[in-house]
Amino acid sequence: MPGIRPPSLTTMRAVLDVIMLALQLYVWVLIVSAVMSWLIAFNVVNVRNDVVRSIWNFLYQVTEPLLRPIRNILPNLGGIDISPIILLLIIFFIQRVIQLYLYPAVI
Repeated sequence: MPGIRPPSLTTMRAVLDVIMLALQLYVWVLIVSAVMSWLIAFNVVNVRNDVVRSIWNFLYQVTEPLLRPIRNILPNLGGIDISPIILLLIIFFIQRVIQLYLYPAVI
């Protein structure tokens, strides 16, 4: 039957969809983390507040494992941290590879 796909392809499509969703969520976490770091740096939000501190600790623990290796590779740019931008570009590249090369292979 031409309309029925093998279960392995359907499963692979579902896995790719979950990976794409996770990458998109991580992009938003990176953006929120960057904005919150600016707000903390300019004393707009107070880190002594328990809610703010818990949100900041969560964001730091989620983003730092991927940002630290990038920071170790990049040269010292003074007070400018471009590691989130580099990580966003890597995530966008991975998403495009999935969309252009992996999705067509499982459809």
